Amino acid sequence: MVDRMAEGSTHIFRASLRGRLYRDIEIDSGKSLYDLAEAIVSAFDFSFDHAFGFYDKLTGNYTQSPLRYELFADMDGGMSDARSVKRTSVAQAFKGIGSKMLFLFDYGDEWHFKVEVIGLGKKKPKAQYPKVVASVGKAPPQYPDPDEDDVDEEL
Repeated sequence: MVDRMAEGSTHIFRASLRGRLYRDIEIDSGKSLYDLAEAIVSAFDFSFDHAFGFYDKLTGNYTQSPLRYELFADMDGGMSDARSVKRTSVAQAFKGIGSKMLFLFDYGDEWHFKVEVIGLGKKKPKAQYPKVVASVGKAPPQYPDPDEDDVDEEL
């Protein structure tokens, strides 16, 4: 499904892990939430190798979110009651500046990203999207060394 409103436009997101650790990402507004998820994960130098979802409940029990978009909706015949991340465009899920959701990546390790629209733009000819337009803070390792945690606890 082509979103006519999204043609030629971009969304600029701030994907925050915590406080001053974030990436600002500009993406074609017509791209899917799957593409946005891949851009966020890539911006933090993580491997895009786990299931994920977008939830409008930013705190508390995200599974109680009235609006959910999950990869599970695109797998196994769509047994989930969530909406599709592959068939939902960025513009459909994020209506404008200030729209925000929780992006949960890896249901085991539970990486919680707050994703907020901080700007809207126009696609520039020959520009490649998605692109990271700002990077603040050093991304943590996706898979921390368990031995390092033990050493920290002993100090």
